[in-house]
Amino acid sequence: METRFHLAYHVRDLDQAREFYGGVLGCKEGRSTESWVDFDFFGHQISLHLGEPFQTGNTGKVGDHMVPMPHLGLVMRQDDWRALADRLEAAGTFFILPPQTRFPGEPGEQSTMFFTDPSGNPIEVKGFRDWDGIFAS
Repeated sequence: METRFHLAYHVRDLDQAREFYGGVLGCKEGRSTESWVDFDFFGHQISLHLGEPFQTGNTGKVGDHMVPMPHLGLVMRQDDWRALADRLEAAGTFFILPPQTRFPGEPGEQSTMFFTDPSGNPIEVKGFRDWDGIFAS
């Protein structure tokens, strides 16, 4: 069974969203109206609707860090993750948690970064060298 997730959430400004998701992240824009826009979010569908973004707080403890909850996330292969981290850094993106490796040498070793879109919606992107290690315990 082939599946893709669909997630719809609020943003304050569709033009800013287009600039960030389309321009900075490189996501292809899909259908839209005056009040929402779809993007191909790395193979998944997100629908960004005008409105007030959901409330978040740094309540998720991962390793030594408190991370924003709830948040949207993706898992990528390490080389793709590094290319995206470089693109975000070049764009001057503010990182809640800058690109780094966590759990080094342990099962589930991963690179990670947390940032927000222009409306404050938190996004985590993880990178794995060992694709089979995504669910390692």
